[in-house]
Amino acid sequence: MESEKKASAISDVGAWAMNVISSVGIIMANKQLMSNHGYAFSFATTLTGFHFAVTAIVGLVSNATGYSASKHVPLWELLWFSVVANMSITGMNFSLMLNSVGFYQISKLSMIPVVCVMEWILHSKHYSREVKMSVMVVVIGVGVCTVTDVKVNLKGFVCACLAVLSTSLQQISIGSLQKKYSIGSFELLSKTAPIQALSLLILGPFIDYYLSGKLITDYNISTGASLFILLSCSLAVFCNVSQYLCIGRFSAVSFQVLGHMKTVCVLTLGWLLFDSELTFKNIMGMIIAVVGMVIYSWAVEVEKQSSAKNLAHSKNSLTEEEIRLLKEGVEKNPLKDVELGEAKG
Repeated sequence: MESEKKASAISDVGAWAMNVISSVGIIMANKQLMSNHGYAFSFATTLTGFHFAVTAIVGLVSNATGYSASKHVPLWELLWFSVVANMSITGMNFSLMLNSVGFYQISKLSMIPVVCVMEWILHSKHYSREVKMSVMVVVIGVGVCTVTDVKVNLKGFVCACLAVLSTSLQQISIGSLQKKYSIGSFELLSKTAPIQALSLLILGPFIDYYLSGKLITDYNISTGASLFILLSCSLAVFCNVSQYLCIGRFSAVSFQVLGHMKTVCVLTLGWLLFDSELTFKNIMGMIIAVVGMVIYSWAVEVEKQSSAKNLAHSKNSLTEEEIRLLKEGVEKNPLKDVELGEAKG
């Protein structure tokens, strides 16, 4: 039993480490690919289509070689999930374009309370006071790190709301679909990736043209840009798989809270690799955020242990009234032989 817990803990850490490393790596690769100082590939939605296309190919190869098994999930649920996921991607891109960086960061931070409220509405999930307090500490810390100027306009506000709601719903749906159909994270991703890839590759160039005013057909691709697109797609496979894996193992709220560790990593790496400015305000925000994450991990663990104790107590204890009723039931109803239908004396 102890060895099983250790193995589970190691696999949890491995899944989370894969998500953090691949997410930070893809941000660094995309920064080089999409910045004007790099390869100026400003087609974010189409690039996401490439990501899902490569992920879909990996899934098909995995199923064909028997590495993973394909389980049945109704097509309408896959289509519904893909629409929500694509709305999340498109909404985030539009939010970044129409809003200031400060308001964009605030909208991302709002996902944690939104996920909490949606899980309470959809799954009647409740959170302890310690978990709520730790979430607030994380939000404050990351807010101090990242939020600068805040400018709001109506279009940007609508896009930000759409992005936050669809992203929160997508992350909750990943966990609920895995539980509902007893399907693994990679198997679910293998089913949704082809639908997302097809829709994003068709719509992506039009969305990118609206966002950047440039056509992807006019882009002169170089060998360096090709290599970075390939690197971005490779990292996206690990990022997508680990996201599904983490939400399946933890919860959408935990994924959001611990996900802000990536923000801290990105700020630090940006300072180390790209000479980005790292102020005292950034450093203080990072420290507050990390403290909040540590408190959150402790609070979730306490909540789990408390739930396990309550469950064990409810299973192993009977009230005096329950014992009395059981005794009365045995005395009044003698045992019967099922085959002969006679009372045993």
